[in-house]
Amino acid sequence: MGRFLYWMNVSLDLRIEQVPGDDGAGEWMRIDEELHREFNARARSLAVMVHGRVIYETMEEFWPRAREDASLPDFMREYGEIWTSAPKVLVSRTRHSADHGTRIIGGDDAIEQLAALKAETDGTLGVGGATLATQLLRAGLLDELLLFTHPAVLGFGRPLFDDYDVPIELDLLEQRSFGQGVTMHRYAIRDELGAGSC
Repeated sequence: MGRFLYWMNVSLDLRIEQVPGDDGAGEWMRIDEELHREFNARARSLAVMVHGRVIYETMEEFWPRAREDASLPDFMREYGEIWTSAPKVLVSRTRHSADHGTRIIGGDDAIEQLAALKAETDGTLGVGGATLATQLLRAGLLDELLLFTHPAVLGFGRPLFDDYDVPIELDLLEQRSFGQGVTMHRYAIRDELGAGSC
């Protein structure tokens, strides 16, 4: 049985975007070489990357080309290789094909298909995308949060979860500080939501 882990960069007020599309590239994020190498190591350890369509298309646009871009630093080229070669799942109602070893899950039974994927996977399934993470949380399938908190208060923008107003009890599993004031916290979601054992 695998574990679904929602991985996201967040502000101190738990915003993931100030304006649509700035996730991963917002000026409020402080992603330096040290932090990027941490991203690389964690991405490499995932059994599967599971993305919603918006996140997937953002990644698909940049990372396969980044592998060969000599103008980029080596740690970014490395992430391009990790992302491109990793087993991936795209959850989408509108996409019917994707490259780079990507399986597509869609339709009215997407959550059931994701539950089956979790049951058949040995290891961590990294989740990208607030809509997808919220659906998994509602279904009791989300197991962990991995939050990289940047020292900024955005005041507005997209929250960590979409339209979710139920309290979530967490247990801290791991924490670390990085340069430029970024902190990492990994949490287990407690069993009360039916998200699996901690």
